[in-house]
Amino acid sequence: MIRTLPKEIAEQAEIIAGHARREGLDFYPVIYEMLTAEQMSQVAAYGGFPQRYPHWRYGMEYEKLRKQQRYGLSKIYEMVINTDPCYAYLLEDNTFTDHKTVIAHVFGHCDFFKNNIWFSKTNRKMMDEMANHATRMRRYMDRFGVDKVEQFVDVCLALDNLIDPHSAFMRRQPVRPSKPVNEVKEQDVMRFPAKRYMETWINPREQMDAERKKAKEDAESQEGRFPASPVRDVVLFLLENAPLPDWQADVLAMIREEAYYFAPQGQTKIMNEGWASYWHSTLMTRYILRDEEIVTYCDHHSGTLATSPGRLNPYKMGIELFRDIEHRWNTGRYGKEYDECDDMARRRAWGKDRAPKERIVGRGSPGREKIFEVRHVHNDLTFIDEFLTPEFVEDQKLYQYRQDPATGRMVVVNRDFNKIKQQMLFMLTNHMQPYIYVADGNHSNRGELLLAHKHNGVDLDIKYAAETLKQIHVIWKRPVHIQARIDDAMMLFTFDGQQSSQQRLDEAVYEI
Repeated sequence: MIRTLPKEIAEQAEIIAGHARREGLDFYPVIYEMLTAEQMSQVAAYGGFPQRYPHWRYGMEYEKLRKQQRYGLSKIYEMVINTDPCYAYLLEDNTFTDHKTVIAHVFGHCDFFKNNIWFSKTNRKMMDEMANHATRMRRYMDRFGVDKVEQFVDVCLALDNLIDPHSAFMRRQPVRPSKPVNEVKEQDVMRFPAKRYMETWINPREQMDAERKKAKEDAESQEGRFPASPVRDVVLFLLENAPLPDWQADVLAMIREEAYYFAPQGQTKIMNEGWASYWHSTLMTRYILRDEEIVTYCDHHSGTLATSPGRLNPYKMGIELFRDIEHRWNTGRYGKEYDECDDMARRRAWGKDRAPKERIVGRGSPGREKIFEVRHVHNDLTFIDEFLTPEFVEDQKLYQYRQDPATGRMVVVNRDFNKIKQQMLFMLTNHMQPYIYVADGNHSNRGELLLAHKHNGVDLDIKYAAETLKQIHVIWKRPVHIQARIDDAMMLFTFDGQQSSQQRLDEAVYEI
């Protein structure tokens, strides 16, 4: 049974919360609960929620986590849920020092959940929503049978990454054309604001006529196309247009809603863990640690941040980059003059006299203000793109490595900053998954579905693509195609309900 915190730990949680607020953190109320190792594995298998819809994959995940914990392969120290209030689970077997470290770490996560813009569109009452999903799913299982519902859930889970994580922050174009071609209005044409007597010079009639003609041609090219423009949220397109019975549409909608809830966590893994590690380190070393706890804390903290050549630890990467940003802004190591300086010795000595002589509690120093700003607006991709520097790569030895077959040791094979940065950005772009769009919902005028792969550095895996087409066919009920470039050749892969096929194209069926 889940139980509340012992009195001593609850008192420490209040003390740590006070220190966190004094340092500038802002978080929702946090509800802590204590779990045994067995219970922690159960909750972790559900993604941190005490209730989820029943499915075989949760049992499989539970068995894996339970055995890893039992055989000492891994240990889950804590979990925290992005809700209002936030729910956090502590492991009963932890030492008192670990409990304090974890509590400080949790407050960092909660501040990030509340204030990072990529979490701003998430459902803060997801704990209740997950329970509602579980209730509805069980009703469908009672009505239609466990096997039938579970098989359809398998189909939905195979497609839950075909969403558009950025759609919550922008208004996408409608799926169908919103007006006839002959209704090209003046506001559809690029026209610069001008006073009446300057109109003919600023907006020449010939240019305006050409703009109108182009707008009409563009509208004619879109006429009858369904959707009017490529749609990245494939799951939403299926929801709105596939011939699904009500219960299947509801199941697919539930899977899609949960996918959007978890999407920001994948987009901010490095920042989120780095921010929480920065604050548990700050709070523990400045306020909370007792003398007899230092060795235990340092041992466990160093284990969390441990890394090795060729392996990227998000905790280590995040905390060190936040510290680097804070130091750079405290010493003026940013801006045009600094960026254009090629003398590495001068760059390393830059602005040391500007560093604060005394620590300022709370958000006072330029560096502290900057990292709070970064925490608010960035995700992992923009975080690395904006703030990774050659000095940081050198200090952290973030080189590209390979194993020497002769010695078995990891050796550096590339120290080029630009290539290393590009490789990191590549790894973080869409989680190294391909960009898939709905190109045509009425392909060949036969109601077939055409998907298109937009090549952004990630190749399409033919084996997975073929299996995914089978799952989409279950929902679409008509032949499904996907267009992709494989080894400089344009290919069209098809599943017609019975067999998979592929053909080479002379040119793309649809340009993305």
